[in-house]
Amino acid sequence: MLTLEWESEGLQTVGIVVIIFASLKLLHLLGLIDFSEDTVEDEMEMATVRHRPEALELLEAQSKFTKKELQILYRGFKNECPSGVVNEETFKDIYSQFFPQGDSTTYAHFLFNAFDTDHNGSVSFEDFVMGLSILLRGTVQEKLNWAFNLYDINKDGYITKEEMLDIMKAIYDMMGKCTYPVLKEDAPRQHVETFFQKMDKNKDGVVTIDEFIESCQKDENIMRSMQLFENVI
Repeated sequence: MLTLEWESEGLQTVGIVVIIFASLKLLHLLGLIDFSEDTVEDEMEMATVRHRPEALELLEAQSKFTKKELQILYRGFKNECPSGVVNEETFKDIYSQFFPQGDSTTYAHFLFNAFDTDHNGSVSFEDFVMGLSILLRGTVQEKLNWAFNLYDINKDGYITKEEMLDIMKAIYDMMGKCTYPVLKEDAPRQHVETFFQKMDKNKDGVVTIDEFIESCQKDENIMRSMQLFENVI
């Protein structure tokens, strides 16, 4: 049973932490958390799938992964997704395996949309790598920019209270019922109300990326969470 500080104002940080936590779940599923050098496959094997990723050299230049790490990432990605791309239903299936006591469908939908940067309904290996590069190796600014994009559900450049609540409800549906202590039903709304007021500096009913980043940078829990998983692979 997962223990989280649900009953404090720390709930507002859970959304940021779960973004990174969820990416680790995906890495674990692909068998990438623990690896040895002996398992690296030949780069030429990349040509055997229907969707051929960009050259490793280009991805290495664009991301914060080494060529060897990219080879290992691709091996796991290809094993789980032989076509070379992940659609939303596959993404939802992946997360349902890790949160069987909750309903991860809605959160997986939001996370999928954040990884699907060109909004074509699929996540390619390139999309996957660039998202993980930010979440695991990016600067605090880059991670918070990525998190803002997740919360900005309609991609209009602002976060509304309703969007923040939708994300928090999705996290509660996925994890809340297997945490201790169990969240009260109205807890997500109460904490979102509190945190949103802190973020919305000019009280115009929306949170800009500057307000989001400034508020997160002042939260010690969020700042600590940004550093937790930097050396996973």
